[in-house]
Amino acid sequence: MRQAGRQLRSTTQLHSVVEACQTVRIACMDEEGPFIVPMSFGYDWADPEEIDADAPRLALWVHSAGVGRKVDAFNREPRVAIEMDVQDGLITGTYACAYSYAYRSIMGTGTIHRIQGIEAKRYGLTRIMQHLAPEASTDFTDQALARANIYCIDVDRFTGKQRA
Repeated sequence: MRQAGRQLRSTTQLHSVVEACQTVRIACMDEEGPFIVPMSFGYDWADPEEIDADAPRLALWVHSAGVGRKVDAFNREPRVAIEMDVQDGLITGTYACAYSYAYRSIMGTGTIHRIQGIEAKRYGLTRIMQHLAPEASTDFTDQALARANIYCIDVDRFTGKQRA
């Protein structure tokens, strides 16, 4: 990162960005070229000690219709990029070029895969609901889960940045 002083380094800081975001933007590619899809999401963190890694692992859960451009892209090329940000407000200045905008963001890359199996789908949808509407019921019928298209993005690299 060019401006190392803006990097979010602590697990607590990174977690706070993910928790505050309601939308992840997923960059993918199809035969027409690259495009970005904003999606609601749920998430999981794995402690580095649990997975023998140097950094926390982030898994993002999303759901989608069964057909369409993004589904075709996910199936064609499972490598994706992600971005999420929290807008923290305008930074004013005494002249135009001194103005800026405060934010916290995460950018990364990963692999997206479609989830198979009723219990795995139930888990993914539950993660989404717990993030977006923790007070809502997470009772899903097996019939609804059989029709659902749930995806998980295993984010293998990501960085956090802030402008305060």
